[in-house]
Amino acid sequence: MPILNKDMTLCISLSARPSNNGTRFHNFLYEELGLNWIYKAFAPTDLRDAIAGVRGLGIRGCAVSMPYKEDVIALVDKMDASASAIDSVNTIVNDSGVLTAYNTDYTAIAQLIERNSISPDATVLLRGAGGMAKATAAAFRDAGFTKVTIAARNEEAGRALAGLYGFGWQAEPGDSTADVIVNITPIGMAGGPEADALSFPETAIEAAKVVFDVVALPAETPLIKAGRAADKTVISGAEVATIQALEQFVLYTGITPTAAQVSAAEAFVREQ
Repeated sequence: MPILNKDMTLCISLSARPSNNGTRFHNFLYEELGLNWIYKAFAPTDLRDAIAGVRGLGIRGCAVSMPYKEDVIALVDKMDASASAIDSVNTIVNDSGVLTAYNTDYTAIAQLIERNSISPDATVLLRGAGGMAKATAAAFRDAGFTKVTIAARNEEAGRALAGLYGFGWQAEPGDSTADVIVNITPIGMAGGPEADALSFPETAIEAAKVVFDVVALPAETPLIKAGRAADKTVISGAEVATIQALEQFVLYTGITPTAAQVSAAEAFVREQ
């Protein structure tokens, strides 16, 4: 990484519980490509002030994580179709003070559904109803899935999300099972109050064919560990993070790294 200097371009991330995943991924590629850029993660104390800082300080890019993916909508100038279609933002690009919002989470989920050859005929149980849940539900809907149920503690948000995509709703996973189970809540996230908890009952894990957790920190969440132990196909939040971070990198820099460079950056993230 170059020595800090006045001409250095800054990108940041905003999250209630920042991780080093994005920081390591982006900074590795900056160094690999010889860019005079730097990436830093923040836990904002005031979201409006943080976005004002992005604009006022000329920060080039800003990743947005839980729980800010919907709250930032009122603070940007433009919404790309990827964000406006699902009313959820995970990326902001600053072009000379004009802030445009995108959603690369959707792209990541869609790619992982295709890569893992998940059949649209499968039953799916999604737990969560926030911004990331919108991106996930939209990706499954657009991939042709119809037998999807939203499980959410917040009845209003859960019913609204289910209604938006024509899916079913229930209060909690309970005794329900499905071919594909997806956690889109902070359950299992490092540093959180439920860091050691399973987001789905063991019965649901045993009955599933695919176990999917969008939580990226840690890479091996309790749900992912349980899925591996049960010999299921597992899709981790770390995989989601890599794909969406690459999309962000291209939006920020206009440069597409090679597959080898992306693999090296992903390995660097796993080493932490």
